[in-house]
Order: sequence, then structure tokens, then C-alpha cells
Amino acid sequence: MIFFRAIRIITIGIKRRVDRHLIGKIPIFWMVFLSPLKLIVRKENLSISTRKAIEELGPIFIKLGQILSTRKDLFTEEMLTELEKLQDDVPPFKTKIAKDIIENELGSPIKTLFSSFESTPLASASVAQIHRAELIKEDGSIRTVAVKVIRPNIEVIIRKDIRLMKWLARLIEKISPDTKRLHLRQIIEDYENNILDELDLTIEANNTIKLKQNWELSGKLYVPEIEERLLSRDVMVMEYINGLPVTSIENFKTHGVDLRKLAHLGVEIFFTQVFDHNFFHADMHPGNVFVDISNPENPTYIALDCAVIGSLTEKDQLYLAKNIYAFFQRDYEEVARLHHESGWIPKKTNIREFANVIRSVMDPYFKKPISEISLSAILLKLFNMAKKYEVDIQPQLVLLQKNLVNIEGMGRQIYPELNLWESAAPFIENWVKKRIGIKGVARRVQRKIPVWLEIFPELPELLFTAQQELREIKEQHHKQTELIEQIQSGLRRNQRSRTFQVLAFGCLVIFGALYWMYIPH
Repeated sequence: MIFFRAIRIITIGIKRRVDRHLIGKIPIFWMVFLSPLKLIVRKENLSISTRKAIEELGPIFIKLGQILSTRKDLFTEEMLTELEKLQDDVPPFKTKIAKDIIENELGSPIKTLFSSFESTPLASASVAQIHRAELIKEDGSIRTVAVKVIRPNIEVIIRKDIRLMKWLARLIEKISPDTKRLHLRQIIEDYENNILDELDLTIEANNTIKLKQNWELSGKLYVPEIEERLLSRDVMVMEYINGLPVTSIENFKTHGVDLRKLAHLGVEIFFTQVFDHNFFHADMHPGNVFVDISNPENPTYIALDCAVIGSLTEKDQLYLAKNIYAFFQRDYEEVARLHHESGWIPKKTNIREFANVIRSVMDPYFKKPISEISLSAILLKLFNMAKKYEVDIQPQLVLLQKNLVNIEGMGRQIYPELNLWESAAPFIENWVKKRIGIKGVARRVQRKIPVWLEIFPELPELLFTAQQELREIKEQHHKQTELIEQIQSGLRRNQRSRTFQVLAFGCLVIFGALYWMYIPH
């Protein structure tokens, strides 16, 4: 039940003394009420206790911790060190259970599938863990692979947390109706779909295969190969990759890696996925991103864990690109106009006033290195602006926003002097020109021609059917209009009848009163 899950969250927070974060932020009577419970818990370093509390709370909270682990502007180094352990160092489940799942899912004993299987997990994350093994190929050769296994019974825990989040969203909307524009419930439903997709490794495998095809010949992003014959909902076998975690900054420096090039490449890959491919890795926290430094002057990225993939409609792509391009040009009136045109702000909004507010938020951040830019501060200011001007938050952009936070966090770690605007502006400018230029329009028309040709033979019949449906709608509308007129006519007659009755009754009362007053008794 939701109630018991909420109680468990509070209990874990108290047990781990995470409530120390809230001193001075919650009413005193609550602090007094909870104080006896603190006497029975063990004192522990706040950073360690926070990380352990998140681990106990399960995968949804671990996902949140993974995102927060990239935010140097929000937490101390000590706290970040502990949060980083959530990326691939979550306590594993027993290897025997993992082997049983593999054998049941793939229908063969471990010994016939692998010449060796490491008992100690290579990595242990929020919804799965990975073991290294030596795969016996069909031709008898041996290949080093990574075997990913979904945690047992994890779906039950996730569904409970999702129900709790939905309940909290409804409660928040009741307490503060203004929050309805944030679409909290729809955002949670989208998140539910995404995290449940992570529990189906066949979806992740298909995403991985497509992402690999997109970057196959790029020499910029490598995606591991999937062993498609050894694949099920709970087990996936893939190529084992050698690389360094993206957070290995000291190792990069030791090996002479060009950090500036690496940081700029990350920005390029992000925008290419979003705009050129419209198929972007939407969970790019440091635990899922590695770097190949075999050529230090031209380092490349390695993408893992492709369970969560995002995409945008053509309309959202175009509006987003135009907005970003206008931001880069500091054309805030164009940004305001685009928001107004797309329906993201009410029609009554004064565009010039809205543009001036955006300018006051964004202008101070231009021409600064990323080390001096806090995305969280920008988002907070933009949120306050959104509240004032009733900006309609777009749920379909939530994954993109989350990914942007991850990219900023990694960019901040790799190369603090990175100028985000300088890196992204040329890409966006070229994309917009290609998209809305003559060549771009021609390409879109060319893509539509096969669809139009397929529909063309059926066009006369479709037009005839549409004409018939339109005639029927008009007839129904005519009948409804006649019925409404009849009802209104009847109401008018009834109203006249009631009016006459009231007047007659009033006259009788008046004559009765006069008779009583002036006729002698």
C-alpha cells in the first residue's frame, strides 16, 4: 500500500539520519516529535548515510541519485563521491540467483554457454547487474562478453514507487492547483513507461542495435554488439568493451588526452542524436558513458545501457531548434514569439514583457565558460519565470531536459572552460538552415512522395467518403438545430404560460386585497 511505502521512506530517512538536511526547514514540532527516534539509530557520516538511504529506497531513488552525482554546483566533493557509487556500485544480488535466471531464460546450462563465468559482478546498477564471461561461439571460438541480468522481483518495487509518486502528484495538484500546468501526472506516466522498458532487455537490445547503426562509421561514438541469439526479457549478452569511465579525469590527463576535444565531441554527439538522428540516448549519466583513449589526441566515446531512448516530433524538433538558435543570437523577442506561437504561453501574454524577462535571466550567462554557469540556477530562474507567465511545461521534453543536465555535469568534469554556446551554436545554426531552407523542404517533400503515391489511387474514394460523411454531419447538425429550436420554442411557451399565471395570480391577490380594504363587511 502507498501508506506503508510512505512510512518506509520516512523510517529509512530517520534511520540513516538524512533528516539532518532538513534542520531549520521543517516545523519545530516535527523535529521534537522525531527526536526520540534518533536515539535508537547509529550515527553515521551524512554523505554515506544519504547514499545508503537511497540504495535502500530502490531503483527510482537510485536513478535520482545518479543524476545528482554529476552536480558539483549543488553538493560537496564528499557527497558527490558517495553519490557516484550509485552509478555502478549498487549492492549486487547473489550470483547463484543470476545463474539460475540465465539458465531459465536461455534454456541451457551455464557450462554449455560459457567457458568461464565470473562470480563477482563486473557492475551492479539499480535494475540489473553485469557479469563478465567467455562466450563459446557457434563456430567454437571464444569471445569475451558482458552478461546483463535483471534483478529479481524489481518490477514489484518499481510499481509501488510509481503509485506513490502518482499519489503525491495528485496531492500536490490539490494543494496547489497552479502546479497542474507542470503536467506532473503525465510526466510520471512517461517516466513509468521508460523505467518499465528498462526491465525488458529485448527493448534495450533493439535500441542498442539501432544506435550502433546510426554511429557505425562515425569514429566518434562506439556502441557494443549484441549477441541476438542469446537474448530474452531478463538476460542480454553483449560485446565486452574496454574503456575508462568518463569521470576518470586524472587518467585522461596522465595519458595526454585532449580534454577540450573530448568535451566538444560530447556536445556534438548530443545535438547530433537529438536533431540529425532524432534518436537520443536519454540516460547518459557517467555510469553509462566510457571513453576510448587508445588515440589520446582523438578520444572517442562508448555508450552503454541504451534502455531509455528519446525522440521528438518534427514540430517539437523545429520549435526547439529555433528556440535554441534564437537564444544563441540573443533574440529574446523571437523566443517569446515562438513560445506564443506554439501555445506554450497564454495568448494574453505581453510578448515584449516576456522577452525582457527571458533576457534578464539568460544574458548574464553568455560568453562564460561552463565552470561559471550553473544550469540548476538557470532552470530555477526559468521556473520562477514560467510560474509567473503560466508557461505550459512540455512533458515530451522531460527526457531531453534530464539528458541535458547529465551532459552539463559531465562537461563540467571533463573541461571546465568549455563554452557551451560556442560549441552548440554552429551546429544548431546549420541544422535550422538545412531544415527550413529550400533543400530541407525538398527533402521533406521527397520523403512524403511515396506516401502520397500510395494514397493517390484511393483519393477519389476518400473524397467521396469524406463528402458523404460531411453531408451526414450537416444533416445531423440540421436535425440537432431543429430539435434545439423546438425545445427553445417549448421553453418560451412554458415561460409565457408561467408568466401569464403569475400575472393572473398577482391580479387576483391585488383585487382581493382591495376588496377586503374598501368593501364594507
